[in-house]
Amino acid sequence: MSTYKIPVGPQHPAIKEAFQFNFELDGEIIVNVKPRLGFVHRGIEKGMELRSWVQGIYLSERICGICNVPHTTCYCIAVEKLHDVDVPKRAQYLRIIINELNRIHSHLLWLGVLGMELGFLTFYMYVWRDRERVMDLVELISGNRVTPSMNFIGGVVYDITPKMEMAIKKGMDYLEERTKYYKSVVLNEPTIKVRTENIGVLNKSAATDLCAVGPVARASDLKTDVRFDDPYSSYDEIPFNLVTYSYCDVFARVLVRVDEVLESINIIRECLDKLPSGPIMKKLKRTPPPGESTVRVEAPRGELMYYVKSDGKENPYRVKIRTPTLANIPAVCEMLKGYHIADIPAIIASIDPCYCCTERILFIDKARNKRWIWSHSQLRKYSLEWYENGGRR
Repeated sequence: MSTYKIPVGPQHPAIKEAFQFNFELDGEIIVNVKPRLGFVHRGIEKGMELRSWVQGIYLSERICGICNVPHTTCYCIAVEKLHDVDVPKRAQYLRIIINELNRIHSHLLWLGVLGMELGFLTFYMYVWRDRERVMDLVELISGNRVTPSMNFIGGVVYDITPKMEMAIKKGMDYLEERTKYYKSVVLNEPTIKVRTENIGVLNKSAATDLCAVGPVARASDLKTDVRFDDPYSSYDEIPFNLVTYSYCDVFARVLVRVDEVLESINIIRECLDKLPSGPIMKKLKRTPPPGESTVRVEAPRGELMYYVKSDGKENPYRVKIRTPTLANIPAVCEMLKGYHIADIPAIIASIDPCYCCTERILFIDKARNKRWIWSHSQLRKYSLEWYENGGRR
């Protein structure tokens, strides 16, 4: 068999961020895929070590502009675990509300992007128009449309008033109606079905072996969700359904996310109806005691994990982050094999990739078989020398 190789990325219309896939092709059929990371590394983990515990909240919030709330939730719970405290019950419910608003926003944004990748621009514009309603509600609660900065170590910063509750419920009614309409479009529109059905198949066994997470795993009939498996922030007190499909293709990943929007709407309504009274913040010491904690939450893209270590000082000793996109990279490489070049945009988009939150940095010297990680000052010195030498080592 005679094959040839083509790179897609780091700059490509089908990939909005700087990421590269190297494809081996037999004609127009994909035989093998190798991903290439490292184009947008921002040094977030090292930056966490150089900032105070409180400053870490706002840095973690900027890891991803779309699913920023799960990052602050996971970080704050990890630090609270070091303090060995639980936040007030009202704060836990408010965290669920802001997280589910974030999930609705993320899934609707992705649904519109899928329409764009498939060439269905009308669908894209309609979905993004309704996505604005979610951003309006986030702005109503926090004053910010993109990064609400609602979570804090010990609770939440903003409360929800009865007047806000009415606006949120009205918004949920509108979004439920629109989402049901979009689901009918997905189920009946041939433009979508012909480009997603039996495309990018990842069977249940492969999804298990490759450790797929989030909607990607649930679309392959894996019943996995941190909100069910390891409940946090009182998720175990809110009834909702775990959405799974057995089609295992791009079409199933669309349906999982659409149904999860409807489930998130019901979760928000349930939280508003059961919202406890009381404080929204527990005052804690500025510095947690020495120790380490590992916490995971269910971000819109899947399982998000934070490892936080304290040595009793003003700054974290170590913060390690495992994002869902990183977990789903092996799965998307498997999905692509055996399909056509024209299927690449839809298959890659089906994992809802976020490459900027995936990047990590590790130095490897192949000649000496050495690996190491530099300190901030060493990395800065290397960067200045590289610049002064005109981009040469």
